[in-house]
Amino acid sequence: MSKNKSIIFKGNHGFSRSKLEQLTQHFNKVNQTKTNISCNEIYLVQVESDDIDVDGLKDILSADEFQNDFSFYVGPRLGTISPWSSKTEDIIKNVGFKNIKRVERLYGFKLDQLLEHSHDFSMFYDRMTQEVYKSKDDFQHLFVSDAPRPLNYVDILKNGKQALEHANTSFGFAMSSEEIDYLFNFYKKENRNPTDAELMMFAQANSEHCRHKIFNAKWDIDGNQMNNSLFDLIKDTSKASPDGIISAYKDNAAIIEGEKIERLHLNESNTYELKQDIINSTIKVETHNHPTAISPYPGASTGSGGEIRDEGATGRGAKPKIGLVGYNVSNLRIPGLQRSWEKEEKKPSRIASPLEIMTDAPIGAAAFNNEFGRPATLGYFRSFETEFNENEAYGYHKPIMLAGGIGEVRNANNFKLQIAEDYLVIVLGGPAMLIGLGGGAASSVSSGESDVDLDFASVQRDNAEMERRCQEVINKCSSQENNYIEFIHDVGAGGLSNAIPELAKDSDLGVYIDLSKIPNADKSMSPMEIWSNESQERYVLAIHKDNQASFEKICIRERCEYAIVGHTTKEKSVKLFDANKKNYPVDVPLSMLFGDLPITKMKVSQIPKEEIKEIEPDDYDLSEVLIKTLQHPTVASKSFLITIGDRTVSGMVARDQFVGPYQVPVSDYSLSMRSYTSTKGEVVSIGEKPTIAISNAGASMRMALAEALTNMAGVVIKGLNYVQVSANWMAASGDNQEDLNLRNGVEALSKLSSKLKISIPVGKDSLSMKTKWNESDAEFEVKVHYQESSPQWLQWMI
Repeated sequence: MSKNKSIIFKGNHGFSRSKLEQLTQHFNKVNQTKTNISCNEIYLVQVESDDIDVDGLKDILSADEFQNDFSFYVGPRLGTISPWSSKTEDIIKNVGFKNIKRVERLYGFKLDQLLEHSHDFSMFYDRMTQEVYKSKDDFQHLFVSDAPRPLNYVDILKNGKQALEHANTSFGFAMSSEEIDYLFNFYKKENRNPTDAELMMFAQANSEHCRHKIFNAKWDIDGNQMNNSLFDLIKDTSKASPDGIISAYKDNAAIIEGEKIERLHLNESNTYELKQDIINSTIKVETHNHPTAISPYPGASTGSGGEIRDEGATGRGAKPKIGLVGYNVSNLRIPGLQRSWEKEEKKPSRIASPLEIMTDAPIGAAAFNNEFGRPATLGYFRSFETEFNENEAYGYHKPIMLAGGIGEVRNANNFKLQIAEDYLVIVLGGPAMLIGLGGGAASSVSSGESDVDLDFASVQRDNAEMERRCQEVINKCSSQENNYIEFIHDVGAGGLSNAIPELAKDSDLGVYIDLSKIPNADKSMSPMEIWSNESQERYVLAIHKDNQASFEKICIRERCEYAIVGHTTKEKSVKLFDANKKNYPVDVPLSMLFGDLPITKMKVSQIPKEEIKEIEPDDYDLSEVLIKTLQHPTVASKSFLITIGDRTVSGMVARDQFVGPYQVPVSDYSLSMRSYTSTKGEVVSIGEKPTIAISNAGASMRMALAEALTNMAGVVIKGLNYVQVSANWMAASGDNQEDLNLRNGVEALSKLSSKLKISIPVGKDSLSMKTKWNESDAEFEVKVHYQESSPQWLQWMI
């Protein structure tokens, strides 16, 4: 066996009997056949030498000799690495197989009838993460690595501004005309062409997703200039009720004042002991809508994973404690169980159906929380869709996937420190892969307005086990009196191209990064792809060089990958050096990246609304209406969303979703404890009233806040001034009425919260909540009516 050859093994059955029967029935129905289908897992192992224990490898994989008698195979898309592969490679190498280079899993399907070219195989794979291989010769290309793709330049010196406009469309940068003018003027002055790496970095850093342009915009309503932005209105609540707020609007999560408690502490000798310490709470809720629409399982999984990283990267390192999830989708249309209110489905083929989302997304989020080791103790589920009126409807074709949680942080670690020149810049976590590219910009445009290939590029993948390793490193560092972590950011939208410049900006420094030092699992990636991909489970840290050896020992102990990729500089610029090509894919001042771009202007006008027609009670049979109401997914039992997840891991949960001896899922709130010996903790509830927003955005906000408050009415609390709200805003911006609804809703919540002395120290906006597509020479649009979800926290005590 020569170097880098592959061995193929046949594993156990690929699916449960019931799952395989469902797939078989679906295949036969769609293709009008009567065939039997069997499936086995297929393992493709790339080895680096002849010195390999094949029998031992079979034992670990529970595999047999491969027989080439399968009809077709389903595996990861070429050029990608599955989460299963990453985890299995680690396990195999850790038990002594040092000559294993790659391991990948496929599914081999065997049909008892001959395949025809016209057969539909779509039910067997997720087209966003997998593809069909006709033979073993085809899937062996999974391990073929092409030469690195080159750095590209956009020739504005020759082709002018038009070159930037073309790049904006082809790369999906989602830049405005003002931003294109800004870049053109900058590079014209520099007398050079921009690189694709620089443009991608700028697009991510200045996307609506990252910059929150609409919430910071100036408003003109009927010609009247408003003297406050939406963000100003939110901040007014914290000014009116600052009690208990330690950090708001300036970190990855808000920090709320806690108390001195006795907690389990890992000391310098790696022994647990009880220790008195001041522990504060972190709170964060965000959404992961676009990735969940494109590929539900990894979209929801990385949504929960990203929120967990936000908590962990708060201050100088925090610890996630409990989580929550929420889902809004259009009508489910369950085959054989279609309800009277569910009309014929209209949607673009590029996004998943509501039923696919609610089948796969909850499993993804639960799987990540389970594997990471965080209980999910609260959530909601809403299904809503109106009939089309002139090819336009309200609904959740672009779903809402809400992910949030509570964490804890030592009082000594509340704030990041001011670092200096020559601090080490470290990437903690997994390697770079060509996944999630351009996600920040992709989530900032309406579904259907980007290219299908760009949707593929923005699909992400999860590895909760790697994130757990990173968290253990953070836990160890943050529990010490000498915390080696002086600055930390999680890697999210925009990848390293966003996280590392953010570190430099927040520290008032520059950075010098060596491209070759960035861990990379795909050697075919270009500099732009290495710099901007959104591979999950990564953090960016700054530590003093004197602490390097001690920090490395912790990483080695936790088997957590890390890399020292560069250092901070006095010169306030971002320099990315390619040692192989001896050039700089990125070399720009921070002032260019985070400069004073033109402030967005929102101009809207008041339009009289039609009165809603009152429904006469005599038109309906009460018993029929009652049955339909109880059968509606929004009202019906949510047990199927609860039992899939762990609700007690960590031992810090005092109340989850199930209540009483029969464990009925009717709890309105979740309770967590501060410590194993404490009788105090945090209570969490959710309020959301989106259907009211169709007629009255302000009322929907007041009702959402009222629902969240009454949901926690059964808990003894310190007072309303200790209630903190995470406000998550969803709207289809760009439409006069929807923009006006957004303004009215924020004003309503701000006024009521300030009046009740309730603060809103954290939140998230998703303002491209519409789906557009063309069908039969007609354009259709489904948009989310303005809504806000209000997960709320406060301290409880006995």
